[in-house]
Amino acid sequence: MAEQDLLLFLDKVAQLQKLVSCLETDQERRQSLAGCSDHNQVVALARSWGFEIGRRWGEPSTAGDILCADNIFRGPLPAPGHDHADTLAEGAAWRLMLIRSNASCASDGEWIDSTESLWMLLLRGSARLQLRDPEDVADLSAGDHLMIPSHRRYRLQRTDPPPGTLRLELHWRA
Repeated sequence: MAEQDLLLFLDKVAQLQKLVSCLETDQERRQSLAGCSDHNQVVALARSWGFEIGRRWGEPSTAGDILCADNIFRGPLPAPGHDHADTLAEGAAWRLMLIRSNASCASDGEWIDSTESLWMLLLRGSARLQLRDPEDVADLSAGDHLMIPSHRRYRLQRTDPPPGTLRLELHWRA
């Protein structure tokens, strides 16, 4: 099994374990799940509760698996201490990224000095960024946005633990 497939498999198992755990304490959810008549209903119901259990192992991808064909708030959370970035759209001089973060932060001494400008919008959770030249700190919550011009050094000091931080980032070259 390729590493990417293994990671997808392990994420699905983790989502299933969380789903089972919630069913042990929530009889209403347990009854709703018992009322499902097929796998697609189970997947849709689990997704409505925030669990992404996806298709059955080995089934081919479907149109529903295409990024942006679903609600961006329901995607899987990366492992603690990590980010996961997906490109939602891009052009010749720009790209729109969706970043999922789970209690992540930059390593000591790690600074980003990009040739691109960045506009960031928090959709869920919070984040703290440290900026240089001039020195500043940005504490962002859902709905807050921040513009960082090219070559202004910055670092991510922290993002939220589960349910994590979700942000859009628009990168472009001027």
